[in-house]
Amino acid sequence: MAEALQLARKGLYTTRLNPRVGCVVVKNSEVIGRGYHLSPGSPHAEVLALSTVKDSDGATIYVNLEPCSHHGKTPPCTETLVSAKVSRVVAAMTDPNPLVHGKGLEYLRSHGIKTAVNILKNEAIELNKGFVMRMTNGRPYLTVKTAISLDGKTALKSGESKWISSNESRMDVQKQRARSCAIMTGIDTIIADDPSLTVRLSNEELGIVDNIQQPKRIILDTQLRISPSAKVLNQAEDVIIYTCVENRKSAELKMQNVQIVIAKKTANHVDLDAVMKDLADRGINEVLVEAGSTLVGSLFENKLVDEMIVYMAPHIMGDASLGIAKLDSIQSMQDRIEFDISQTRKVGKDIKLQLKPQYSN
Repeated sequence: MAEALQLARKGLYTTRLNPRVGCVVVKNSEVIGRGYHLSPGSPHAEVLALSTVKDSDGATIYVNLEPCSHHGKTPPCTETLVSAKVSRVVAAMTDPNPLVHGKGLEYLRSHGIKTAVNILKNEAIELNKGFVMRMTNGRPYLTVKTAISLDGKTALKSGESKWISSNESRMDVQKQRARSCAIMTGIDTIIADDPSLTVRLSNEELGIVDNIQQPKRIILDTQLRISPSAKVLNQAEDVIIYTCVENRKSAELKMQNVQIVIAKKTANHVDLDAVMKDLADRGINEVLVEAGSTLVGSLFENKLVDEMIVYMAPHIMGDASLGIAKLDSIQSMQDRIEFDISQTRKVGKDIKLQLKPQYSN
């Protein structure tokens, strides 16, 4: 199963809207076939692995996600497994997709194939955390990325922030962008920094054959203040702007192939829950948030942040500089947001922290 998970990771930057799945075929205690899902529309891992095997009669299949049992862009993997006469299927986890959930394993058992499930389940969930979140909670998995000084500052009072973190940290962020379906920011960041929010690593640097498909860029712009000449619009067909107004600028942006979504307004900003639902409806699994303290604070207050990646640089910036999140709701120590530290490591001269918020009820 560990090898199946390792194979699944080969699709980390290419599956995007689909789950990352790897498969290992074992017969007589020897691995006789391997495969992984590369991209939407391409063969599923089980089908690809079995296509490399001459005789799968009596084999055991190890796969990190329950085989699908419904017709999508490809036929059900369960039918392929039955036709291949395998004797046993071991899955790391059941598929959270309601179209499949448990039905794939049930179909296999009804055709005389033994099954086992929940082997390295936590590792399997972590690999496909965005897919799991979208299927179970109806929204994408949100990761907030930020770079801070030792005194917790993200920018000087003037807004200047280039560069807090090291070059190695910035390259690490590029990999995080590459695995994400979308990058989200607020209009204040667009106006202050004029970022492109694209992946700047080559396919060779990412270890993939085809060129990287750029993630969608999601901009929350309540009053539609964005300039039509903003760098983020250089690849306008990949941009979705959520706003609460429609005016002459809307038509101009649509002419540039920007998608404009009119959303309802809540607490003086775009309704974040509505944005999350719309992104899920578009098949977006993982969203990387690169934004200022106002948007980050709003996401925390709405309990929408699932993970934080913090690059802490070894310098201080002073008490007048800006912090990570604007959280006016925190009035006492009891109101603070606590985190579990899931991973720490050194990246360049910085410390990278991966944190998961523990929201109180």
